[in-house]
Amino acid sequence: MPKLSAVCVAVFALLGAPAVHAQEAPGAARAAQSAQAVEARLDALVSASYKPTEPGATVIVVKDGKTLLRKGYGIADTSGMKPMDPGMVLRLGSITKQFTAVAILMLAEEGKLSLTDDLTRFFPDYPTRGKKITVEHLLTHTSGIVNYTSRPDYLLLMGSDRTLAQMIDTFRNDPLEFEPGTVYRYSNSGYFLLGAIIEKLSGMPYAKFVEQRIFVPLGMKDTAYEGFERSRTAHAAGHTPEPGGFGHATPLSMSQPYAAGALVSTVDDLARWDAAITQGKLLKPASWQRAFTSYTLADGKPSGYGYGWQVGQLQGVPTVSHGGGINGFSTYALRLPEQKVFVAVLSNADGGLANPGVVASKAAALAIGKPFREFKEIALDAATLDRYVGVYEVEKGVTRTFKREGGVLVMQRSSRPPMRLKAFSQNGFYLPEGFDWFEFALDGKGKAGSVTQYADGREMKQPRIGDAPAERSAVKIASAVYDKRVGRYQLAPGFILELTRDGDRYYAQATGQGKLEIFAQDENVFFARAIEAEVRFDGGDSSYLVLHQNGQQIRAPRL
Repeated sequence: MPKLSAVCVAVFALLGAPAVHAQEAPGAARAAQSAQAVEARLDALVSASYKPTEPGATVIVVKDGKTLLRKGYGIADTSGMKPMDPGMVLRLGSITKQFTAVAILMLAEEGKLSLTDDLTRFFPDYPTRGKKITVEHLLTHTSGIVNYTSRPDYLLLMGSDRTLAQMIDTFRNDPLEFEPGTVYRYSNSGYFLLGAIIEKLSGMPYAKFVEQRIFVPLGMKDTAYEGFERSRTAHAAGHTPEPGGFGHATPLSMSQPYAAGALVSTVDDLARWDAAITQGKLLKPASWQRAFTSYTLADGKPSGYGYGWQVGQLQGVPTVSHGGGINGFSTYALRLPEQKVFVAVLSNADGGLANPGVVASKAAALAIGKPFREFKEIALDAATLDRYVGVYEVEKGVTRTFKREGGVLVMQRSSRPPMRLKAFSQNGFYLPEGFDWFEFALDGKGKAGSVTQYADGREMKQPRIGDAPAERSAVKIASAVYDKRVGRYQLAPGFILELTRDGDRYYAQATGQGKLEIFAQDENVFFARAIEAEVRFDGGDSSYLVLHQNGQQIRAPRL
């Protein structure tokens, strides 16, 4: 049983004590005291995630229609050190997708489209290469269409205004990544196309459709497509981490995220949105049910995604949720329908702060009385860590690799970035920015034979199937040699790659992104292990570098 905090113990003691004067402690007073205690615990939880002198977040926690917590944390704009107010407007990022999905379902209920309609009904010349791509495939990220924001050239172009046709042209001719309906792979391109479909069928701009059909009827006065706001409510400024603190976010034309991520809102409006969903407004019950049901892939497996919402569990309780990441902002909104709990965390930094999804999930778990297990880190020696190094099978075709980097165990699942673990026991490890933990079982030779993953009340045993592959070798070079490379290199106007050194460790950081450790292959070539990327100084000097990533080569002159 989780250890109770001092506040919680005090509350239980208070509620369990006999009342000397019944009139002094009526049921309403006890309920108020309990609510205050929950608010205090929620506030303490969130406060631990955001410093008062850094960008922060607006947070709301609602249960049974009653607000348990509504507060702003941190700074709204570091240039003026203005504190965050909970009523401020922030970018939503991909939380936008649920509004786009509801707009599509509204049109479907009106008979203007069917979810089984082929994409070519709306775009007759779209090159589907003989495959049927349906509206439902777009809604569920199963279309196979390349995600335009993952293209190497996207970062170079994101500051420029573009028409719908110009944006669609950036990805329409790319080969499909898989047979539609067979794989779930997140793609902003699908939701961009859905926005264009909404415009074609309604005869209204996407921004006007969601305003008139969703936001105005529901009283969401501060929610809008950015640039088309109807209120004068103050906006929080977006920030990005940089050496020594935070700077303002990299410029982004809002023509680019469009129906996949261009909305702004407040936590209050999002709570209104949740209340409207609970009351069954805008759509028929069957449509809401479909939106919250995981799409089934061709092999019969659930994708974990409905229409604009991720479908999952938290502490064994069903959830629908979505996060967002966009220049200057990181967000998360979480619904627990059975418990009637809603949590929204809108942060005004795109990195360098607590993960809003983690903060929201912890708050929701606390609100339903099922707080997550807390771990205390311990140090393990290299010999102990080496027992667990290896490849483990999650399922057919999917593995989880554990490696030791210095005094740290690093885990990497197939096709995902590596994650550092922290030890809480001789054979137990947890994710610092997550909720899963892992326990290894040793065989007779003192090596791990399997690892058990604990997630959302489930136990998943994963057998060891081999040794971890050898890493690309790095060499040690003199700091003075690398220091000649340290500096800022322009990949595109307004988009900079900065190389820095911290002791004997080297880093690269692109505008709007976090630091990435790089390693020396020789004095002219540096590579990353967390992602497939390489920096080369082809000219030998430091007048320019060439970034090699995803088959692209970008020459960047030194500033």
